[in-house]
Amino acid sequence: MKNPILVVSLGILLCLAFNCKDKTAMAELQQMKAQAEAEKKNAATLRQFLEESDKRNLDAWREIIVPDYQLHFAGDPKPMSLEEHIQANKSMPAAFPDLRHTIEDIVAQGDRAVFRVTLHGTHQGTFMGIPATGKAIQYTAMGMARFRDGKIAEMWMVADFLGLLQQLGMELKPAQQ
Repeated sequence: MKNPILVVSLGILLCLAFNCKDKTAMAELQQMKAQAEAEKKNAATLRQFLEESDKRNLDAWREIIVPDYQLHFAGDPKPMSLEEHIQANKSMPAAFPDLRHTIEDIVAQGDRAVFRVTLHGTHQGTFMGIPATGKAIQYTAMGMARFRDGKIAEMWMVADFLGLLQQLGMELKPAQQ
């Protein structure tokens, strides 16, 4: 189904046109429409988050993220606050000034939305102790956001940093015995 809002709206119109007497059915249709609209808004907010990241407009995050936000990043045992997430993202443009997201998927359901992106850029500055190589890089990331009152309240993210480091010339070797 391409547009759930359109389908629910059509159901409401049909119910009204035929003098639908079932108040419960009408209320359910209205609730479904409201849910579909909220999910569409959540997906748009997540898209805006990714687009503002590409513009390096991290101050815009404060408009679409709640103040008590938490980021759970794979491999990091402690969640990041909004300010910590903003600071962490300021280091990427120094290493990859042209880093951009290609949004592959965004799917919203209930109070959550998931995304899959491919990041592209050129290694032009030091990253995790690795001096600039001039190499073009590409890696994938996935995340899920939970929304509260139309804003991002919490996010879980996983990124292929091993693949990124390998593209920069790092090798994975077994530990010495």
